[in-house]
Amino acid sequence: MAAKPSASDWISAMRLRTLPLSLSSILVGGAIVSFKPGSFALILTLAILTTIALQVLSNFANDYGDTQNGGDTDDRIGPQRAVQAGTISPSQMKKAMLLTGVVAFGLGLALIFFSLQGNDNWWLIALFIALGLGAIGAAIKYTAGKNPYGYRGLGDVFVFLFFGLIGVGGTYFLIQQDVTWEMILPAITIGAFATAVLNLNNMRDITSDALTGKRTLVVMLGAAKAKRYHFALVIIGWLSLSVFLVLFSKSPWMWLSMLPILLHIKHLAKVARTTEASDFDPELKVMALSTFVVSLLLFGTSLI
Repeated sequence: MAAKPSASDWISAMRLRTLPLSLSSILVGGAIVSFKPGSFALILTLAILTTIALQVLSNFANDYGDTQNGGDTDDRIGPQRAVQAGTISPSQMKKAMLLTGVVAFGLGLALIFFSLQGNDNWWLIALFIALGLGAIGAAIKYTAGKNPYGYRGLGDVFVFLFFGLIGVGGTYFLIQQDVTWEMILPAITIGAFATAVLNLNNMRDITSDALTGKRTLVVMLGAAKAKRYHFALVIIGWLSLSVFLVLFSKSPWMWLSMLPILLHIKHLAKVARTTEASDFDPELKVMALSTFVVSLLLFGTSLI
């Protein structure tokens, strides 16, 4: 019988350091609404809780899936995975994934109910339920199950969609009950920055991924092209945010969200010089946390 994992084992498997990045799209979606209805705080809170549950589910599924599909080995540079290390058994992790998936679905239903209550468009409710189920499926299928899309170079596409267009756009719509073109630009920013975080993760793991058959986009492109791709993602993110601020900013204070560009200039210089895969790990944290700072500044200054 497998030993009972400790609380610290589960907390480690949750990979709490990934949560700020996942919340960035929710904060940006809340920042760009043009008015604050009475249910604003409730909807935003439910969106945050749903996103946290989905991110934890994704982390559990990655821990389980990479071990089951051979992506985690002793040569891997990143944080130690619980299933691979033996602190949590595969069956225990599968049960945790099921429980977390149920929690995420329940929170998502509550979010949809309070956001769309009184809305007679059942197709719209069905669409958001389908998006919620799609998010749960995407969280699991990244590395878990048969033929995971993360092993076929599609992780970047899904991260851009769910962290960017769907995360920002969905939050905006559930609060605003409307669709406008202005939400596309900050959605591109967060999607591009989140994809850049994944790209750094994959540049760090390029050797072990190639050896285990995990064909990430970085493995397909090679190290040199992956760096150019990283530069493009960061530049596109800042250009999109700049255009948004020029055209749609509600307050001059929102320009403070551009401050982290200074960190990114230094970050890109470091990425350009990096030759050792392990040196990408600290830059991964820089990119993730600076994206969260951008979203916090946008959200905070939008309330002024």
